[in-house]
Formats: sequence, structure tokens, C-alpha cells
Amino acid sequence: MIITFLKLAKKMIARIYIDTSVIGGCFDDEFSEWSNLLMDEICKGRKIAVVSDITYREIELAPEVVQRKLFDLPDEFIEKITSDDETEFLAKQYIKAKAVTRKYYEDALHIANATIKKVDVVASWNFKHLVNLERIRKYNSVNLKEGYSLIEIRSTREIIG
Repeated sequence: MIITFLKLAKKMIARIYIDTSVIGGCFDDEFSEWSNLLMDEICKGRKIAVVSDITYREIELAPEVVQRKLFDLPDEFIEKITSDDETEFLAKQYIKAKAVTRKYYEDALHIANATIKKVDVVASWNFKHLVNLERIRKYNSVNLKEGYSLIEIRSTREIIG
């Protein structure tokens, strides 16, 4: 009975796909309040951080303090995901639909990963390529055409506030 309750409770915790901008945002005057609040929610087990191989690859280029912010999150509240052929196919469909250009392929991969893994919401401070109403509509148009669910993409402030 207790084990069933714990499994149910874990399923009810929001799974938030975090991109590199959210982690770096912890050290940016404009975004630090909201990024740090989200990280605190993850550390307390109130939210699950879904982190892809794309984010891990991008974070390698960040300053050590930013890398540490990600690596200090408790493992039990991180869901690590990996891109595959399906992810690459969906990302290419986003590019064909002009949601983003080929130059921003990794942004398309972020959304493809989040879509395929059925996260609750993507958190980002990337207003140009991700948290952008016109682009979100294009991502979701492709998702529906390809048989996937709609994806929520929001700023970290919208998720926390």
C-alpha cells in the first residue's frame, strides 16, 4: 500500500525539461531569482528535472560554477534522457516546418526530446527559439502532424510564478 502511494506521488510530480539557459540563468541578474527557485524545487523533490544529452553537451562549454549547479542536483530528482533516431527525425521535421533554422538544430533537438519523452513542460530563457509563440505553434503543428502530443514551452518564471 505504501509503495503504491509513493509510486503514485512520484508520478504526480511535474517533470520539467530544463535547457542550458535555465541553469545559466541561476547566475544572471535578470533570471537568477526564477532559475534558483526552480532548482530549489528540484532539490526538494517537488519537481523532476528532465535533462538530455544535449544539455549535458552544452553545459560542458559553460563556466565551472554553471556546470556545478547542474551536477549538484540530487540524482533521484533528475531524469536523464538521450537523443536517438526518433529525436533526430522529429528535430528535422521542425526545421522543415521552419520552426527553427538548421543553424539552431540543437534547439530543435531539445524540443524533440521533450516531446518524445512527454514532459509536462519545457523550461527555458531562450525567447528567440523556444519560448516564442510563433515557434511553439510550429513545433506543435509538427507534433500533431507526426502523431505526438502538444508540448508546453514556458519561461522558468511562468512555471514557478
